[in-house]
Amino acid sequence: MVFPVLLWHRRDLRLQDNAALSEAAQHSLQVVPVFVFDRQILERLDTAPARVAFMLQALQRLQEGYRQLGLTLVWRLGDPGVELQQLATELGAQAVFWNEDVEPFARQRDRRVQESLAAAGIRSFVCQDLMLHPAGEVLTQTGEPYSVFTPFWRRWSSLPKRDPYPVPKGLQPLPNLEEQPLPSLADLGFVCTQEIPAAGEAAAQQLLEDFCGGLRILDYERSRNFPAEEGTSRLSPHLRWGTLGIRQVWQATVEVEAEVRSEEAQASLQTWRQELCWREFYKHVLAHWPHVETGAYRRAFDALAWDNRQDWFQAWCAGETGYPMVDAAMRQLNQTGWMHNRCRMIVASFLTKDLLIDWRWGERYFMQKLVDGDLAANNGGWQWSAGVGTDPKPLRIFNPATQAARYDPEGEYIRRYLPELAGLDTSALLWVGDDAKGAWALQERRACGYPAPIVDHKVQQQEFKRRYQAVQR
Repeated sequence: MVFPVLLWHRRDLRLQDNAALSEAAQHSLQVVPVFVFDRQILERLDTAPARVAFMLQALQRLQEGYRQLGLTLVWRLGDPGVELQQLATELGAQAVFWNEDVEPFARQRDRRVQESLAAAGIRSFVCQDLMLHPAGEVLTQTGEPYSVFTPFWRRWSSLPKRDPYPVPKGLQPLPNLEEQPLPSLADLGFVCTQEIPAAGEAAAQQLLEDFCGGLRILDYERSRNFPAEEGTSRLSPHLRWGTLGIRQVWQATVEVEAEVRSEEAQASLQTWRQELCWREFYKHVLAHWPHVETGAYRRAFDALAWDNRQDWFQAWCAGETGYPMVDAAMRQLNQTGWMHNRCRMIVASFLTKDLLIDWRWGERYFMQKLVDGDLAANNGGWQWSAGVGTDPKPLRIFNPATQAARYDPEGEYIRRYLPELAGLDTSALLWVGDDAKGAWALQERRACGYPAPIVDHKVQQQEFKRRYQAVQR
């Protein structure tokens, strides 16, 4: 007799390369996929409408994929511990499978779900799917976790990578299980005004093919730094929601190796692989040092003095600081739910080291807006930018004017997101200085209705250095 099992989808909204789906199918061909809209997550202040909108679209594509296999995606709204236990009991399911998450909230929730299921005599199986190498697999020779990226990368890159999981064959539907229409964004209490990219497995596969199959990856070392170019893969929302398996991504880079014809191309391939490793490094940090969720990795820097001026923070959020590169990036975030990585570093450095505002304020705002918002990656990036994280060379201060001149030399990116400045000459757009030309450029921008700089970069960076070094002593 065949007994059904439940497959609890969370950050793995796909059929291909899904460890839990593969494992569930080995126990029973009668797999019932389920998604639980967790009220605790939906009601968080840092839950972005853009992420919920992307998730819903991904769930629609997942529902269609299961329908083609003859299966029905079930959904519930509420506490996963209660909903999964009740559903398993109703359907006579003997086990529930899911893929591991490393976030502190998720780990605590999963323990509660396991306890709830065990109390009802239902087994639970947790699978490794989120990373190429889960927390605890990349360790020093003494068995300790790495706290610095470079040695982590050396060890991580030396480990063998497993092949993608195939979609199981021969799955059987559970009789009399009716498909439910998914809730709308409004049903869940959200309104999204941002431009959301296409979600789902097909969209993710197309992006991966365009970037790797189209060999754009082999120019990544150069193009990734210029936000006006399409130099990045745009896969981050898909990795966030698991509409693409990480083993599929790695396999695509292996296939690209055959096309490498130069040192520059090899460097680009390795640099992008390092980005995949950075993603896993920050998840390892969060798993081993969960205190980073709310405080600095280097705890002494929780004592760093911040001004936390609300008016400056609001200007930063709105893209009205008077620094064109900063403001263009913030408006990109507000309009699209995404920001180029070079720009993420620029605006984070500006918030912390020019405006002297606590990095956690920026981290939270990003999570309220980003379609790819991920606790580990966002937290790790902000701590790196603020100089309070794992980085062994922490005191970096980005000059927003220098960054603009170097990475947007024609002002194309700035003009795209600051249309009020689109008609200015590039010199008026980018020039910053205490000389007559700087005064002229400032006057030209002010004539367009653009604000004057709210702070003096040179003054503020010196003050930040003073406060930072006071903590270091």
